[in-house]
Amino acid sequence: MADEFVYTTPLDPLAQPLVEQLTWEYASRYGSYFGEPPGAEMSRYPASLFAPPEGNFVLLLRDGRAIAGGAFKRYDEQTAELKRMWTDSAFRRQGLARRVVEELEAQAVRQGYGKIFLTTGFRQPEARDLYLSTGYTPLFDPAVDPEVYKKLAFEKDLAVAAYKLRPPAEQLPASAA
Repeated sequence: MADEFVYTTPLDPLAQPLVEQLTWEYASRYGSYFGEPPGAEMSRYPASLFAPPEGNFVLLLRDGRAIAGGAFKRYDEQTAELKRMWTDSAFRRQGLARRVVEELEAQAVRQGYGKIFLTTGFRQPEARDLYLSTGYTPLFDPAVDPEVYKKLAFEKDLAVAAYKLRPPAEQLPASAA
């Protein structure tokens, strides 16, 4: 069976194994480093923020099992904020996070956003590298020890994602049509 994207909610039972893994990951990497109980980040936002029309939550399913997922919520009128990106630990190194990022970018464009903002923690180098490799602009100096910043902020203009969503005839430069 092919992988499929399903838009749902963080409360969907299919999402629970991913949510639990992500909560554990935050707790084990950061503990109470930020002055909050371990895993507090996961209860910071109600599920309703990740629902249309201002947000969305997607799962990547393989044979009916959620293997990766992510979400966005409104950051400001033109900007979506990427949150809850996660790949099941048994399915890593397959490019799944990249696929989820691309899917969420396309959905953000469909919902009228022109930009994405996100933060990731300084103890998540794989997340930092994913965002750098997918065209996100760091809002910090990557040459500086990331612990100085605590949270690493990124942004991306979604004009390229919007361009990819256009039908092929609309993608040609005027001189080529």
